[in-house]
Amino acid sequence: MSELAILCVDDEVVILDSLKEQLKRCFGDQYLYEVAESAEEAWEVIEELQEDEINIIVIVSDWLMPGTKGDEFLIQVHQRFPQLVKVMLTGQANEVAIKKAQQEANLHACLHKPWTEQELSQVIISALA
Repeated sequence: MSELAILCVDDEVVILDSLKEQLKRCFGDQYLYEVAESAEEAWEVIEELQEDEINIIVIVSDWLMPGTKGDEFLIQVHQRFPQLVKVMLTGQANEVAIKKAQQEANLHACLHKPWTEQELSQVIISALA
């Protein structure tokens, strides 16, 4: 079992399934792939992984979700885990939200829905380089 994880956060299960499938194809068993359907659920996953001494290295988060928006979530993550690579996934984020996440969360990249598997893998590879 890997001790490094990639966490994907999106309120649409079909998106989470797609992300997880694509990441597994790109990186195989190098990482654990965790998913959460909201920022609140993501925090629970983060806590559980920390308890198991598993390091999250990348978070891919949707922007438009019920409750906490992706940019706000990534800013909160950055405040606690500045070393984590943060990627925002969106079909609807406005430029203000993207800029805010770049400035306040050190956003590595913003992928626009629909993304390609190649775009996703290139963003993760460049993030980890």
